[in-house]
Amino acid sequence: MAGELTRFTTLRQQAGFSFDEAIQLIGVSRSTGFRYQNGKNRLEGAKLKLLEQAAATRVADTAGWFRFIDLFAGIGGLRKGFESIGGRCVFTSEWDKNSQKTYANNFPDNHPISGDIREFSENPDLIPKHDVLLAGFPCQPFSIAGVSKKNALGRKHGFLDETQGTLFFDTAQIIDYHKPPAFLLENVKNLESHDGGKTFKTIMKVLEEELGYHVQHRVISSEPWVPQKRQRIFIVGFKNPTTFNFKALQLPPADKGPKLGSILEPEVDPKYTLTAHLWKYLQDYKKKHNAAGNGFGYSLFGPNDVTRTLSQRYYKDGSEILVKQKGNRPRRLTPLECARLMGFDRPGKPFILKDVSDTQLYRQFGNAVVVPVVEFVAKAIKPHLVEAIKPEKDAQRSFDLRVANG
Repeated sequence: MAGELTRFTTLRQQAGFSFDEAIQLIGVSRSTGFRYQNGKNRLEGAKLKLLEQAAATRVADTAGWFRFIDLFAGIGGLRKGFESIGGRCVFTSEWDKNSQKTYANNFPDNHPISGDIREFSENPDLIPKHDVLLAGFPCQPFSIAGVSKKNALGRKHGFLDETQGTLFFDTAQIIDYHKPPAFLLENVKNLESHDGGKTFKTIMKVLEEELGYHVQHRVISSEPWVPQKRQRIFIVGFKNPTTFNFKALQLPPADKGPKLGSILEPEVDPKYTLTAHLWKYLQDYKKKHNAAGNGFGYSLFGPNDVTRTLSQRYYKDGSEILVKQKGNRPRRLTPLECARLMGFDRPGKPFILKDVSDTQLYRQFGNAVVVPVVEFVAKAIKPHLVEAIKPEKDAQRSFDLRVANG
């Protein structure tokens, strides 16, 4: 009955429904709904059709002009950027269960969300053919651990020796197997300086020398697009030479970007205001470190400001971005405001926030990419991507014609 559980949950997520919305649609009690969810009852007949129709209605046209895969997907920031230029996502990998819920609510797919990427790097043939690989891979300290994996794959030299024990290794394995025409990798700015620059040097060596790609990188700050100073490194690779010039790409002026007031809600639940105890603690903590000559402590921002970087620890005390309030203690940003600060939720482009706690949403946005930055990079890449993909599209079209003509 596990398949029925998967079917019910998948259709519910594709339709963008919460559990309560799904059972209301098919007209059953919560207890019956839980039996569908747990696989104890079979979902069939009119009830199955209702959920299938709801899912089909919400699933957008997937006839994109190129295919991409979304690795270490988080809540889909890289995906949103490449869908904006006409891409179709054909594979998603994200291990965190709460991130999977947010992702599923916002991207009603015809493919399931896969978990641990390591299962697929060991069997990359399980990943569909694609034109672009997207990966916001976590940067773990490089090591030469994982000897068993190296031996099992029968390779003893090159990137397998230098990146064992890291999730970049798994990304490289997939690139090596599928050899997509292009890829985009994203990481924190400090990737360049990690371990005295050795980590980044190894990554570039793998991508350029071992995998044979033409690779460029650039650190971009988010201030031109959202009221937040968030610097991330983007690494773009093409299998064949192109005229793409990442360094020459002109960014919008940062001083013309939006301010915090543009994303704040007019009315906010009092629960987001700091308690008197927490506010005193943060003030004392900052005072102590200021006396010691350190810069540690909370940061207050008003409607005309640009904030610091939102981090995944924001749920703890919100200290890096506290919003000023007249006549009251400061408050945290709400999850919706975080969605706006990261460019996920915009006028005419709402982002669904449900099924997970505020704590999980704070973590998810703190780990995410800024969507308008990815859209900007994707738009710049697009004409070069067209040229990179064209030979393979022409070859596939020629093959299809030969098959059709016998």
